[in-house]
Amino acid sequence: MVGSDENCQRVARPSNLRGVMGSSRRALSTINGNIVEAPQYPCKLRKKNGITDKNVDGDMNPIHRPVTRKYPAQVVGKPQQPTLEVTKPVVETAPKRNELEGAIIIDVEDYKSTSDHAVPMSVQHTEAMMEEIDRMDEEIEMEEIEKTSIVDIDSADKKNILAVVEYIDGIHAYYKKIESSACAPPNYMEQQFDINDRMRAILIDWLIEVHYKFELMEETLYLTVNLIDRFLAVQPVVRKKLQLVGVTALFLACKYEEVSVPVVQDLILISDKAYTGIEVLEMEKLMINTLQFKLSVPTTYVFMKRFLKAAQSDKKVELLSFFMTELCLVEYETLRFPPSMLAAAAIFNAQCTLGVAKEWTKTCEKYSNYTRDQLLECSKLMVTFHQKAATGRLNAVHRKYSISKYGFVAKLFPPASFLLEASFF
Repeated sequence: MVGSDENCQRVARPSNLRGVMGSSRRALSTINGNIVEAPQYPCKLRKKNGITDKNVDGDMNPIHRPVTRKYPAQVVGKPQQPTLEVTKPVVETAPKRNELEGAIIIDVEDYKSTSDHAVPMSVQHTEAMMEEIDRMDEEIEMEEIEKTSIVDIDSADKKNILAVVEYIDGIHAYYKKIESSACAPPNYMEQQFDINDRMRAILIDWLIEVHYKFELMEETLYLTVNLIDRFLAVQPVVRKKLQLVGVTALFLACKYEEVSVPVVQDLILISDKAYTGIEVLEMEKLMINTLQFKLSVPTTYVFMKRFLKAAQSDKKVELLSFFMTELCLVEYETLRFPPSMLAAAAIFNAQCTLGVAKEWTKTCEKYSNYTRDQLLECSKLMVTFHQKAATGRLNAVHRKYSISKYGFVAKLFPPASFLLEASFF
């Protein structure tokens, strides 16, 4: 907003500036006449003993000079006052890190050899501190090496929807959590009055042959043995009905796992008509009610597939590992080991047998949650089973894995007897 000219009497209008353009001298004299004397402006000079107020000329009195063109020239022409040098106090800086380290790092051994006096406490503390730093650096390097040595076994299956990579770790963590409750007690035979562990071994050895003849899936066999043990752990059975329990457990496992289930008549024929169809169906109802319909249990087969993937095993290691686990199915004393440990020990035993590796890798240790030392007891027991597999009376597993379909692994590869030696540890 533009103000009115009436309020500003000193504003130079265009009419008043006509003479200005004609004479510059007159304009300068007019300006000098309108300028009031300059106000007092003292200067402050800092000296060592304090601050003193002075004007530009060095006098204590204030100056009163009109501002003209001659004034700057007069100021320049006057002798200038000597400038006062302001000195700042010297601040001692801390020594640099390299200088500090070079000053305080002293080798204790050199100090002892060159001096008869005891090592000062400062030197001892410095040496201890440097050793602790070195130890921490080594631990960090080892942790980094371990992280880089662990392989992500699911990275290749991220685009495979059926691999459920997002949930696979949680699924197996749940399997590991419930596996102990899904197994039979290791001493349940003490409650049976008419059967024993030897009869159990004969039954399972026969079921392995039946399983192979019907060409059933591998997980069906492991679930069958699990159902038998869990049922016998809570239900007393006479020896005449033991085979009926086995046939019925196989029938239930086929219904749970298989696409094409054998009919009851086929099971009766395979058992040499020892039982009738009604007896099989009655035993089926008894078993399913006794087990409270709990058929979804983690067996050794479930952990085997996961651990074989972690071990990055080939076909030979896989076949030999399953050979070891099926040998354990027959043996009653392996019930004291959880299914996950049986699977991990079988893979470790197979690797040692084939000479692939004698160490349990960090990747296998991560996904199995077992170290090599934890697997040694179970692995040594498997070696003894392998040693007597060909000569024992119950040799269905050995004959099964001695054919071309299973790579002749039972014949070609001798037991890893060195695991039983004390020098292995």
